[in-house]
Amino acid sequence: MVALLAVSCAVVVANIYYVQPLIGLIGPDVHMSPRAASLIMSCTQLGYAAGLLLLVPLGDIVENRRLVVCTIAACMPPLLLAGLARSGGEMLLAGAAVGVTSVAVQMLVPLAAHMAPEQSRGRVVGTVMSGLLMGILLARPVSSAITAAFGWRVVFFLSAGLMAALALLLRRTLPRRAPDARQGYGALLASLFALPFKVRILRQRGAVQSACFAAFSLFWTGAPLFLAHDLGFTQRGIALFGLAGAAGALVAPIAGSLADRGHGRAATYGGLASIAVAFGVAWAGGVLRSALVLALAAMLLDAGVQTSLIVGQRAIYAEAAELRSRLNGLFIAMFFVGGAAGSAVTGALLLHGGWSGLCDVGVVLPLLALGYCRLARL
Repeated sequence: MVALLAVSCAVVVANIYYVQPLIGLIGPDVHMSPRAASLIMSCTQLGYAAGLLLLVPLGDIVENRRLVVCTIAACMPPLLLAGLARSGGEMLLAGAAVGVTSVAVQMLVPLAAHMAPEQSRGRVVGTVMSGLLMGILLARPVSSAITAAFGWRVVFFLSAGLMAALALLLRRTLPRRAPDARQGYGALLASLFALPFKVRILRQRGAVQSACFAAFSLFWTGAPLFLAHDLGFTQRGIALFGLAGAAGALVAPIAGSLADRGHGRAATYGGLASIAVAFGVAWAGGVLRSALVLALAAMLLDAGVQTSLIVGQRAIYAEAAELRSRLNGLFIAMFFVGGAAGSAVTGALLLHGGWSGLCDVGVVLPLLALGYCRLARL
């Protein structure tokens, strides 16, 4: 069941990231300027944040299997719209809707936490999250490879078919889980506004992970553009580069085990330091014009972001079980807003400061998070 949840998270969350390395190709086809095309990714991430706030909390009041299956099935129409889009407006709408419906992954992660015993919850969540993170990291090379062979529209058509198959599989295999809560949807949403004030660890971890994910989006939105325009990479080359970051996903279960053993603070500080070092290495890779050095930076970045994320989720899941879906939705929404901001400013940073300017901003973000952790005694 853990393996099934991990694979399901991977294939669903990939929907959000297929577009990231394809922006330079999609923009001209749907009549968008390069700067406007970068908003496709931002709309997708903002849609995901909206789904986290509006749909994920339903896991506390709606039978979980039915909720997951219906949400995954709802991914299909916007994916088809993305594949058929002829204008920038259609592409932005499709991106936002794909983001909203892809929050099914954040319904599966709390389900895994509910099923896992306390003493191994961090490891189980880490394993499931490693699947999710592999989906994020592999989405870029997969979409690049498919685009190189068949064109970018085929990526979205294939994903729509995959969502249909996954919805049927999970309907047959997921266990039922009916929450005990009996409150209505309006009361459920109203409770979201109070939780950040009541649950301090949610505020703290949300702030830290927002900085981490802004750095993550900054790098992975900018790197394909830099590789294509400055190093002359083809889509196949960008696909191979994307595989480098996937190695970082291997740290997720390790980070979860460290959190289970009470080493969450050390893991958090190590993860943030890894992100800062990654952007220093990325700057050197740009100066040396070395794809290998940039690949090393990608591995360090992804490992650091994932370590911070797993430790943060483990800490949040230690709170009241009846609030778990809402806490998880709020936490992920917080840092996806940071990710959307990172994607939105990437084009401007590359235009005015080049790759070195982007790396300068990338170094500052984890250092600010480290300073906050020290002040908050995380």
